[in-house]
Amino acid sequence: MTAALTETDARRTAPPSDTPAIPPKGRRRRQRAFDEVPRWQIYLPLGLYLAFTLVPFYWMLLFALRPAGSTSLVPWPMTFEHFEKVWNERSFGVFFENSMLVGLATLVATTVIALSGGYALARFQFRVKSAFMLALLCSQFIPGALMLVPLFEIFRNLRMINSLGSVIIAETVFQLPLSIILISGFIKNVPVSLEEAAWVDGCSRLRAFRTVVLPLLRPGLIAVGSFAFVHSWNHFLFALMFLSEQDKQTIPVGLNTLIGADSVDLGALAAGGVIAAVPVVIVFAFIQKWLITGFSAGAVKG
Repeated sequence: MTAALTETDARRTAPPSDTPAIPPKGRRRRQRAFDEVPRWQIYLPLGLYLAFTLVPFYWMLLFALRPAGSTSLVPWPMTFEHFEKVWNERSFGVFFENSMLVGLATLVATTVIALSGGYALARFQFRVKSAFMLALLCSQFIPGALMLVPLFEIFRNLRMINSLGSVIIAETVFQLPLSIILISGFIKNVPVSLEEAAWVDGCSRLRAFRTVVLPLLRPGLIAVGSFAFVHSWNHFLFALMFLSEQDKQTIPVGLNTLIGADSVDLGALAAGGVIAAVPVVIVFAFIQKWLITGFSAGAVKG
């Protein structure tokens, strides 16, 4: 009896073998069924989605590059007369500079303010913190069109109507809630022990943040900055309401001027659309990896 108990205890305390555990039969069957999915069932939906996405861009390039009056489905012979027309005759060079100024200024202002607010939410505890976070989330449900009249009155009293500064301030204000939430989530993923180690070494809070935390926030800052730039670059409503002179207008408003009451110059409109899309495509092409990393990290609760 004692020998049998000893043998049973030895089997219980014996270390597990290196043999991998065999998954249940149902799981093996589901895994085998997933591995045996025909490739066409994967590539066909992806191909349809890709065609649905790229066909409008090809159509825009077709109208922008083929001569006026042509009905060919291939842009040949290729011409750049539509680009010359919108850039020189329709002042798209001025619109491009104004949009770039608004986009870069919004990017810098949004990133700096969101960085400060996000750090405060991630590292400090105060009474109205939960209420403040709730207010930031609720502000995302307010459409910008509802704020046009109050903003117009504010900028009129400040004598900022027909100034690019009014558009920059409005774009920055509407980008800040989401940007602060994202930056706050990203800072929470940085261990506070790194800052504490810097404090022990004699660094102030500001220096520890600048030398230790800030380099780790690069993906989050790129994500927030690129989102602010693209939104301000494409936004139409604020520029339309706050800017009246042609030399102060941005590209979305310039595209609207190409649509006449009786006719539309499709070639010029397509060329303007290509000019408006090129900076955004370049931005996403260079920061795609950082953008995905930043948004995914900022969305994770620390």
